[in-house]
Amino acid sequence: MTSSRVRVRFAPSPTGPLHMGGVRTALYNYLFAKKHGGDFLIRIEDTDQVRSTRASEEAILKSLRWLGLEWDQGPDVGGPHGPYRQSERGDIYRGYADLLIEKGHAFHCFCTSDRLDRLRREQKLNSQPPGYDGLCSGLSATEVADRHAKGEASVIRMHVPREGTCNVPDMLRDPIAIDWKQVDMQVLLKSDGMPSYHLANVVDDHLMEITHVIRGEEWISSTPKHILLYQYFEWDAPTFCHLPLLRNADKSKLSKRKNPTSIDYYQRIGILPEALMNYLGMMGWTMPNGEEKFTLQEMIDNFDITRISLGGPVFDVAKLSWLNGRYIRESLDNQQFGQRLQEWAFNSDYISQFLPMVQDRVELLSDVAPLAAFFFAGMPDVSAEDFANNRIDQPTMSKLLQLVLWKLETERNWDKEHVMADVKAVGDHMGLKLKDMLAPIFVAITGSPRSVSVLDAMVVLGPDLTRGRLRHALNVVGAPSKKQQKELEKEFQQIAAFLD
Repeated sequence: MTSSRVRVRFAPSPTGPLHMGGVRTALYNYLFAKKHGGDFLIRIEDTDQVRSTRASEEAILKSLRWLGLEWDQGPDVGGPHGPYRQSERGDIYRGYADLLIEKGHAFHCFCTSDRLDRLRREQKLNSQPPGYDGLCSGLSATEVADRHAKGEASVIRMHVPREGTCNVPDMLRDPIAIDWKQVDMQVLLKSDGMPSYHLANVVDDHLMEITHVIRGEEWISSTPKHILLYQYFEWDAPTFCHLPLLRNADKSKLSKRKNPTSIDYYQRIGILPEALMNYLGMMGWTMPNGEEKFTLQEMIDNFDITRISLGGPVFDVAKLSWLNGRYIRESLDNQQFGQRLQEWAFNSDYISQFLPMVQDRVELLSDVAPLAAFFFAGMPDVSAEDFANNRIDQPTMSKLLQLVLWKLETERNWDKEHVMADVKAVGDHMGLKLKDMLAPIFVAITGSPRSVSVLDAMVVLGPDLTRGRLRHALNVVGAPSKKQQKELEKEFQQIAAFLD
């Protein structure tokens, strides 16, 4: 590292909505930088060319700004260490991968996906740890050149010691000892020329002069690979800090299977950005005076990263709602409250999306409110009885809602055509008529058996709120048991394969 100034980065992958765990990581990086008078960077890790989209990138940046975070360097504000999208830095990574080969720290691997699949199956059968077996690590430069001349594709893998341990330093923990035999010979450069996360991460952090890497603890097992790359390049490694993961109430990792995890969902149900920021600040860290309501500036002034608790903080939606209520009552006057309502949903941009659907179904202006109320709601107030008046029994309905939810969780093109295709694919798989299968979905989404077009409504509500309502409906009617879910997952793979 050449910089004495604190420099941190948040590096999201633009493959979907911003996860709450990622939001907290961004916040803690920001707080650390501002506490020490340093720089906060945004870097877009979009090397996954299949799943990464510019729309997701724009949504992530918009969400961070909605929260109140600003960055000193990034893809939209520029800076001296750009480009800040990894997809625009391909030549840089190729040069460093070639350098590792020249130094004898990496090698070309020609193993096919079929061979690697067989290797994984054999290792699993023999109760061996998964990982590459080093078959190609001894190829000479001549053999590599000959195979390339024949048109064979290769990846570049890193050499990893097979003996000894790597001590991973961490700001919150004693050094963590990880046996090198547990560390895979990681792919550094893919056959399409794009880098893996590990090579791009290390190269970019060095070139962007990052002094501290603050990220989730799920990356601890990968850190030995990064430390080894710093050693191979003869660079100083940054200081590492791995944050405890956010948890559900049952202490499991926060995931969309049990809780809404997207920042978009909480914005759509009416959480104020300052309340969400405040609450995430409490996730593993507390103010010295114990106060639970505080501003971003107060967080910066009092932030001490060494005071972060290693116990997995529980993301409690009820506690977040309570805190949000305090902000509404204590921090907003009547005029400000009205302004926030307007910004949230009572604005022409949002209303114009569903007004034509409503207009076709009313005779009196007073008919509008009951028909359109669900567009301004969070979770509909529904009971099991609300789902009883249709032709589908409870087990079938539970299966239907679960499969539709899973399919919509994979949908990346949120428009009527794709949403309709997802819903219809599940109905066709289950042998249900469209009218019959839409009946419980109507109730789940709108809170009523009759309303405007439910598919149009799902498009307007957006993916996060739609999926949240389906998840809520599942809890009301009774979700499939764990055993049933395992069987359903097999059926879901058939539906997904059919659409693909």
